[in-house]
Amino acid sequence: MKFGSKQNDLASSPGKSLNGSFRKFTSGFLRNDLDSSPGQSLDGSFRKSNSVISTHSVSGISSSSKFFPTSRRVYKALKDCGRKLVDQELFKQNLEDWVLENSCVEHVTGEQSFFRSPFLIDELRKLDLALEGVLFQQLYRMPCSLYASKALKEDEYLALEDFLHTIVNGLWRTFWRKSGPLPFFLSCSHHPKSKFYAVEKAISRGRLEELRGLALISKIGSDLKVHWDQVVQFALFRQDILSGNELRLSTSSICEALFYGVHILISRSLSKSRTIESDSVFLMVFDSKFGAVVKLGGDLGKLELNTADPYQSVVQWIKCHAEVFVSSVDRIWNKLGNANWRDLGTLQVLLATFYSIIQWNGPPRKSIASLASNHSLRLQKRRIECRLAENENALVPYHQAGFQHGEIVELDHSDNHPVKNSSRLKLKQGEILLLEDQQQGQKSFQIQESFIGGNSFLYGAISLDYPTQLLTLYAGAHPSRLEPSWEDMSLWYQVQRQTKVLNILKQQGISSKYLPEIIASGRLLHSGPCKKQSPSGRCDHPWCGTPVLVTYPVGEPLSYVVAKDGPFSSDDALRCCRDCLAGLRSAAAANVQHGDISPENIIRVLDTQGMRNKVLYIPISWGRAVLEDKDSPAINLQFSSSHALQHGKLCPASDAESLVYLLFFVCGGTMQQQDSIESALQWREKSWATRSIQQQLGELSPLLKAFADYVDSLCGTPYPVDYDIWLKRLNKAVDGAVSADRGKMIEEVLP
Repeated sequence: MKFGSKQNDLASSPGKSLNGSFRKFTSGFLRNDLDSSPGQSLDGSFRKSNSVISTHSVSGISSSSKFFPTSRRVYKALKDCGRKLVDQELFKQNLEDWVLENSCVEHVTGEQSFFRSPFLIDELRKLDLALEGVLFQQLYRMPCSLYASKALKEDEYLALEDFLHTIVNGLWRTFWRKSGPLPFFLSCSHHPKSKFYAVEKAISRGRLEELRGLALISKIGSDLKVHWDQVVQFALFRQDILSGNELRLSTSSICEALFYGVHILISRSLSKSRTIESDSVFLMVFDSKFGAVVKLGGDLGKLELNTADPYQSVVQWIKCHAEVFVSSVDRIWNKLGNANWRDLGTLQVLLATFYSIIQWNGPPRKSIASLASNHSLRLQKRRIECRLAENENALVPYHQAGFQHGEIVELDHSDNHPVKNSSRLKLKQGEILLLEDQQQGQKSFQIQESFIGGNSFLYGAISLDYPTQLLTLYAGAHPSRLEPSWEDMSLWYQVQRQTKVLNILKQQGISSKYLPEIIASGRLLHSGPCKKQSPSGRCDHPWCGTPVLVTYPVGEPLSYVVAKDGPFSSDDALRCCRDCLAGLRSAAAANVQHGDISPENIIRVLDTQGMRNKVLYIPISWGRAVLEDKDSPAINLQFSSSHALQHGKLCPASDAESLVYLLFFVCGGTMQQQDSIESALQWREKSWATRSIQQQLGELSPLLKAFADYVDSLCGTPYPVDYDIWLKRLNKAVDGAVSADRGKMIEEVLP
């Protein structure tokens, strides 16, 4: 048999199977999303591939196979075969002995002869990790009554339809496109020659008993009539799919699946549209509890049709020229009718659907491997959350115990730590702050949520004058207790220094939607008596005189976005580059450089003012901005420019260089943790010399690769970045030629 699929990342070494056997085979099997390590098959076998790997193919798809008939003779033979192959029982009689031989234990020799599974254990594990943050919500529960009835049958089909729709919609939104219409729909049929119609129509016409299953249909053209060559995959629904008391597919279930599989392959061969070039199809088999996947693949050009007995001809083709794979049978729905989304059975259905969509719509924008790689980031975040929770829980009993026992705790005033902690302003949800702004007078804000990260205390707040808009509120340290330490200086940069920078931009008329807008800034006022000696003085109240900065908009830091959603797609990366360059260009018009470009300091914001609700990427945290030569930028071993690391100063292209490192990170590039400036400089030198950064960005967009080459030529030189030419190119790539010509995407006012 010829294995009609290709695998990209499997190693060429055999491994031990679950049933103790060792297997090798020569095939062209590509699996885009597996590591280059041997994978374990669900039937226990490990596979070896000696084929030439094609990077343009995917698992379950053979792009090199001769799928379409090349002669009129073959075309006519297939057409006759499709017309005459209508009796499922006769097909089963010809095939069931062969199926039985390959799916049972030989009682004489004790040897097992199972069909191989279409999936590897490693594939399913990676898919499980990739879908960690994806919500699959089946609304129709699968009924679990022991008594068959017409109403029960209706509920079963509605539950199956909802289950399959949830899978298709979830996979499409996760890997291909988050918005836009779904290019598939579900329809039912009762035999290969029948028409397709919705489940509700079958119920209303009383034809539910005739139905054999549901087909996933690809929307092609404007023709409302559905044809079998549009079937992406087919899901059989039977009363019972098990072989007696054994947890494996019955012979009749496999035969019926292959019967529909042959018809789908023949229909694709005879299709005039020829929208798919694959010689394999996935068939799913369900009952109200269990499910399994059957895959049929092969070159129909090798079908030798005997017009007198087409059934024997097709069966002979299956035996000699096709590949049949049968997965294990596993529980799909639990006793409450809910799908076991993270269990083996459902993961097999998910992966079969994933490969079927690839056959019709091409490779996804996000791969399984890229999303699965974020598991370590999510795991690290969870550990941090657990440690924070553990620390918080440990502090509460300590103080409560002291008060309960009436102990008097003597404070050591020589120790600065309690003073430092008490100087930190910790605000709670619902608290109202009264801010004294020198230009706008008193303004009130209410805390909505807190974003505590590093040494900066950030809050989401609303103005009581305009309560519909969420704002970012930076709370500084009490001025009388400001210590010359990194912690308090960090707050000073975030609040006082950033206030100065944003005011400079505002005073010089720099206005852009790609820059944060200062809403208010000043000092907090507190309720009750105030003991300050002068209007500009401060008393000992922890709120009195505490500096506060309020800006707009509010967004998610890219570090959080990447950890949650995985690496950026080409469109997202281009938009991020364009938006950040637009913000940097606006600031450069006032001779201001950011000096601290990093994933924590770029936020993703929903552009509610735009007509299409696109996202914006905005550089924030301008406290370390360089206004003049004496200013020093922030030092970040991962994202600072080489010039900043070597000299502690910025060159004209430093922000652009940091932006390239940021794009490399959000596009899935590996950035090792650096422990010194020397190692950070060595990484940069090696990365630019080997062009690994350009290669990573080039996989998503040639324009991003060209931009990285351009920045590489400017690193460390006194030459400024030509923002205008790159914004023009990026505008054209992001929004089209019309937007590039009119130049209105960068909404800024320059002096």
